[in-house]
Amino acid sequence: MLCSVHQSFAQRTQIRGFVDALTYYQGGKLNFGLGEQDLFITSELNERLSFLGETVFKYSADSPTLFDISIERIIMKYNYAGNHSVLIGKHHTPVNYWNDTYHHGRVFFPTIERPLVFSEGIIPLHTTGVSLQGQNLGNIRFGYDLMVGNGLGSSDLADNDKFKSVTAAMHIKPVDGLRLGASFYHDVISGGSILHNHAGGSPMIMSQVNQNLVTGSVAYFSKKYELLVESTMAMSKSDSLGMQNTIATYAYAGLKVTEKFIPYVRFDDIQYKNKEVYFSNNNAQSFIGGLRYELNYLAVLKLEYQYTKRQMSTDTDKLTLQLAIGF
Repeated sequence: MLCSVHQSFAQRTQIRGFVDALTYYQGGKLNFGLGEQDLFITSELNERLSFLGETVFKYSADSPTLFDISIERIIMKYNYAGNHSVLIGKHHTPVNYWNDTYHHGRVFFPTIERPLVFSEGIIPLHTTGVSLQGQNLGNIRFGYDLMVGNGLGSSDLADNDKFKSVTAAMHIKPVDGLRLGASFYHDVISGGSILHNHAGGSPMIMSQVNQNLVTGSVAYFSKKYELLVESTMAMSKSDSLGMQNTIATYAYAGLKVTEKFIPYVRFDDIQYKNKEVYFSNNNAQSFIGGLRYELNYLAVLKLEYQYTKRQMSTDTDKLTLQLAIGF
């Protein structure tokens, strides 16, 4: 009888899927496209040990088949005491609210795409390593993440150099819907590293760069109002040009006028130093205005206009309609 109870508990596995399709008007023509198809698996092996896996199928012009399979997260979690856990595997680096909260299911995004701070390569999206985590501690629901893992330029199998990345993040939730957070990220990027998730492809860093990221965030989501503001200062130091600071900020606001309709706006701003050697050194601002229509919890339609201005390239604008669902 005891054996059957354990076997029954071990089968608490959920498999969910997420996908999105879109149509957009840009550069004088209408386009249709596919987003990402996300396979999301969670499993409770017993009262303390759990598993999370996330695999994304998406279009890639560099792939022979034009589609790539990407292992986004593999996390084995052991709850060793109360709300304190140790996690091993490939994580979303908990440097800001967006990367810590939203996975690849676009149905949960407040906007169609991530802020520019992600596409510009400033946020280290993933870390493969080990972390200590605490959640909802005390009256202010304090949370923390302490992580050590492979650095930028590494693969999911091995580190490309002797240096390890370190992440320390904390947040509090003093009232319902409000989350205040801060984080620190450090890595040493050795010369010759190929940087993934970097703007303009996968460039090679010619000389060693010491990088620190400091991030602050304010998130408030209630039944009527939505507000998310995050700012990151990236401090990159090289032997040749010394310390260069990049500041990237975005602010999102939404208003739930009915149970289903949420008009929203978002502003992004990224300012590089003139001697920046790690990032693209192309100042960028973006304005987004949109309307989100929530058919239900797992089906969302978004209509969005985006205007983007860059210092060293032509301004662009884009009108997009996206349908995102979970199944």
